[in-house]
Amino acid sequence: MFKLSALSISISLLFVNPSIGLSADDDAMETIEVYAQKRKQNIEDVSVSISTIGAQKIETQGIKDVTELGVFVANLKISQNAAEGTPPAINIRGIGLLDYNTANTSPIAMYVDGHSVGSANNQIANLFDIEQVEVLKGPQGTLFGRNSTGGALLVRTKRPDDGNYGYVKLGVGTDDWKRAQGAYNKRLNEESAIRFAFSHTDYEYTSYNLFETSPEAGLKQSDLRLSYLGEWDEWSAFVKGYYGHWDGIVQPVGNIGIFKDPINQVRCSPAEAGKVGCVDSFGFNDGNDDFWAVSVNNESPHLSIYKGWGIELQWQPNDSANITYLNGFNRLDRDHAFNCDGSPARLCEGELGLKSELITNELRYQAELGGDHLTVGVFQLEERIYQNNFNDILRDFRGILAPQLTTTFFYDNEIITKSIALFSQYEWQLAEKHMLTFGLRYSDESVEYDSISRLNVVTTPTDLNGNVIPFYTVIGKVEDDGISGKVAWNYTPNDKVLIYYSLANGSKSGGYNGGLLSSPEQAQLADYGPEETMSHELGLKLNGTDYFLSAALFYYDYQDQQVFMNQAASTPGAPPLQLLENVGESMIYGAELELDYTITNSLSSRLALGYIPEANFEEFTDPLGNKLTDNRLPFTSEWNIAAELSYSMSINGGDFDAVLGVDFQSDYYFDQNQNPYAYQASYALWRANVSYQYADWQVGVWAKNLFDKEYSHLKFDLSSFLGMLEDFKGEGQRIGLDVTYNF
Repeated sequence: MFKLSALSISISLLFVNPSIGLSADDDAMETIEVYAQKRKQNIEDVSVSISTIGAQKIETQGIKDVTELGVFVANLKISQNAAEGTPPAINIRGIGLLDYNTANTSPIAMYVDGHSVGSANNQIANLFDIEQVEVLKGPQGTLFGRNSTGGALLVRTKRPDDGNYGYVKLGVGTDDWKRAQGAYNKRLNEESAIRFAFSHTDYEYTSYNLFETSPEAGLKQSDLRLSYLGEWDEWSAFVKGYYGHWDGIVQPVGNIGIFKDPINQVRCSPAEAGKVGCVDSFGFNDGNDDFWAVSVNNESPHLSIYKGWGIELQWQPNDSANITYLNGFNRLDRDHAFNCDGSPARLCEGELGLKSELITNELRYQAELGGDHLTVGVFQLEERIYQNNFNDILRDFRGILAPQLTTTFFYDNEIITKSIALFSQYEWQLAEKHMLTFGLRYSDESVEYDSISRLNVVTTPTDLNGNVIPFYTVIGKVEDDGISGKVAWNYTPNDKVLIYYSLANGSKSGGYNGGLLSSPEQAQLADYGPEETMSHELGLKLNGTDYFLSAALFYYDYQDQQVFMNQAASTPGAPPLQLLENVGESMIYGAELELDYTITNSLSSRLALGYIPEANFEEFTDPLGNKLTDNRLPFTSEWNIAAELSYSMSINGGDFDAVLGVDFQSDYYFDQNQNPYAYQASYALWRANVSYQYADWQVGVWAKNLFDKEYSHLKFDLSSFLGMLEDFKGEGQRIGLDVTYNF
């Protein structure tokens, strides 16, 4: 009751009588500049629904990586998915892919300093020395190199600038949280500068393991970045190199047992499942009703090493035109072990091994033509993914159960994605108050795959180590090409108001599901086709003296949607079928509102409200004959609210700042079956931070999940296999202290 009341009070404060705000003589709110159309513009001039997260929020609120950005933005949800180290699940307005497989690409694209990160493996990015993150909502089918159906995240790092200065930040926190970050900017001469930035974070997870022989779970993450910026009369060059090294023990998974009596198949209710008295098929329960406690054999190491570069060259032959060339390379090596039965036994263990190499190139021309603006360009991407995976099933029952049920699956895949696109956009100033935007893009993509699987099975009862035998080999290619585009109308009755309508479509190419495939027939059918979104959006942006408001209504016609499905196998006791299928047509519509409002000179507020009443499959029957018609799309809340109050004042010559915020999500399902066990009840995550800066020093205290609310990133259904669901728990309460010295 207290939490709901506090939420109501916070939101009501956002609508205090505007007469107590700044007077008309005061300066207007700070202008927000964005790069949603690949050039710097004021946010109120762009006919795209955009949310921005600035550097100060990231630096003062303990934000570690992109999975924590959803607390600031309406209709954006980001989860660590199946534990940190697997591809994150990003969902914008009901469009996302909840799949831990390392072979797939998210329908939400991500770009760092203009460079596509490629597959979802590279979307788990730590945020340090960041200038801004932009969230673009809706299909981005015109300007951005890798077409997307749901939106895009644009991460912009801080670039070198004029001056010799730097900072160092040291932090400590609960659950053995330790962090060191910093940057140094060096002016080389009148035309150029370099910047070095680093981040090191060492922490344990807020869920804890009761199984004494398992090592403490946590990660050490070290990230480095060196960048150079040179600017001359007609030329500029921005070059960066980066390196990261992450290692540790993965977050231990919980076990949600669903049986009161597994022998007679008597089930617990969904509300009872996972508590003391409910067990899995083998009678296991961790014996503790503490949500954050697990008991699991978790000798599961994680190691990620990534490195790469980014180059941006720009030539400006005159004041109204420029040519930009982008080149990027990224290499990721990752080994991620797991225990999926959530118990001390060895019933479901394995490893996701990955090596990926990505190279991108882009060349574009932009010009101001009177009051109009033209962008044309070409984009090229090639990504090679090499998977080295295995899943060891029911190891402790070898020699007891039938040999075909106690199998180790080895599945190695080579997946090569190639993409080339021609894109263009023309913004035509039709009249003083009217602008039309036309965008067109042609893309050609191919995905080649070579999938090889072997099995380790017991062939001789006296040899439980088993023998390795061939299982399947599948070689193929998926090719897509097509045209996407955008038509938008901007109406600006005055310089404070923008009303726009946008009709846009985007597509995401097909591919190959390189996950665990339990039969040769399933492997033969594991490729999937492209998906496409047609979006209608009506938006409003108001820029007042003491407020900025952005609102939108949207309607999506989602065709051939790619959905990850986890289905019970036809053979009792066998691992589930994990499919990625095109499910036909879905319908999504909703609304959102984001309001930044300055209440007084010292007190400001932000409200981000999202509402999605409809996000459902229109008509679909899965490959096993299950009707999913009118089921709600996974991971999609009907309501979400992000609210924030900020207070600032001067004390003894220093600056004091305090922020109280909340992120509320209404209930949703984790899979397409609307399984009541794979369900997340509504929750609110409160956060707070206070800081004081005096001269060159700043001290800050931050808290996330202030009231230790229990929630999960994912509940993965293994009930037909092990009589349980894997519970990948969210982050519990974490409190930290940061000290920063600027020099």
